Amino acid sequence: MSGKPVEEMSFEEAMRELEGVVGQLERGDVALEASIKLYERGAALKARCETTLKEAEEKVAAITLDADGTPTGTKPVEGL
Repeated sequence: MSGKPVEEMSFEEAMRELEGVVGQLERGDVALEASIKLYERGAALKARCETTLKEAEEKVAAITLDADGTPTGTKPVEGL
């Protein structure tokens, strides 16, 4: 587990750490108290990944295309 705050992580960093958390929990070789902390960290990492993906999807959806399918610009996405 890294000490970096979840909200400061890139998608790739959060996903990599989330995979590590899931691996540790699946092995089941972690004490109960540590498992709870891992689960909490995993939930925060999952939320970070979901938020980052949603923001990316909204940006992609905001791209307008002309008749040939060429991007002509972007429309502002509310909240970004």
